[in-house]
Amino acid sequence: MRLKLVPDNTNVNFFQSTRLTFGASVLAMILSIFLFFFNGLNLGIDFLGGTTIRTDSQTSVDIAAYRAALKPLNLGDVTVTEIFDVTKPDLNAAQIRFEAQSGEEAATVEVIRSVKAALMSLDETITFPQVESVGPEVSGELVQAAITAVLAAIGAVLFYIWLRFEWQFSVGAIAALVHDIVITIGIFSLLQIKFDLAIIAALLTIVGYSLNDTVVVFDRVRENLRKYKKTPLKDLLNMSINATLSRTVMTSLTTLIALISLFILGGDVIHGFVFAMIWGVIIGTYSSVFVASSILLRLGVKRDWDKTNDGKAGTQFAGIDA
Repeated sequence: MRLKLVPDNTNVNFFQSTRLTFGASVLAMILSIFLFFFNGLNLGIDFLGGTTIRTDSQTSVDIAAYRAALKPLNLGDVTVTEIFDVTKPDLNAAQIRFEAQSGEEAATVEVIRSVKAALMSLDETITFPQVESVGPEVSGELVQAAITAVLAAIGAVLFYIWLRFEWQFSVGAIAALVHDIVITIGIFSLLQIKFDLAIIAALLTIVGYSLNDTVVVFDRVRENLRKYKKTPLKDLLNMSINATLSRTVMTSLTTLIALISLFILGGDVIHGFVFAMIWGVIIGTYSSVFVASSILLRLGVKRDWDKTNDGKAGTQFAGIDA
């Protein structure tokens, strides 16, 4: 007997509360933008420039004592964070971050040595398994490269969907991607989770996942547009989403199972990346159904898909099922 997460002949009306779902999405994006500008992101060393030192010890971490020991060194903005790992309940680890020193591309050997000496004066069992330094110039280049990568990915999606379908589909897909990225950044701003290059990689992965989900729905919409030329567009979109719902739910759940396992068992190093992916799968699935399709419904679409190359839209590749 096969497992069926979605019963056969499912007929959910996804546009029954369009104003509510679409309004909630718009409100969430506005709040995310507000959080970004007024709360900011907890940028990692990759983007700020500076040094990160990871410590392990046999005794419990005393954050106040660590800060007091480092204060006489005049390192500027210093952040001390205790690291927790559910798979290692006896772990006594901390992460010390301090800003790039003026006039220096990276922390000098003397500075790092003085930090280590100050901490070892508190606990001789402390070890330093990881030390990372990024200069201000390099971090600025990384910020530009990250923004360029995200914009290039969105631009490539716009071009591909326009060629494959019509411009209305392209606008719906891009709206869903922007929705996913903006709200994900808002969540990171709200929770103040460290935002580094790994999160940029997660955002690009979210773009791919959300696009894949959206294209599956749009492919079925295109097929139904050819079959049911007189069916109202709202009913046709509902029919298409319901037809692909089983695949959407199964793909999302299996992906989430793997990601949740990584989040629990993978350790603190990949927590930020995996959290972004978990949230991305959830919000990407939502936007494919409630954002991309809603945009398409509002814009309307060509109904006679037997004429795939009429010169009115970039649909010369619309008949290619690849």
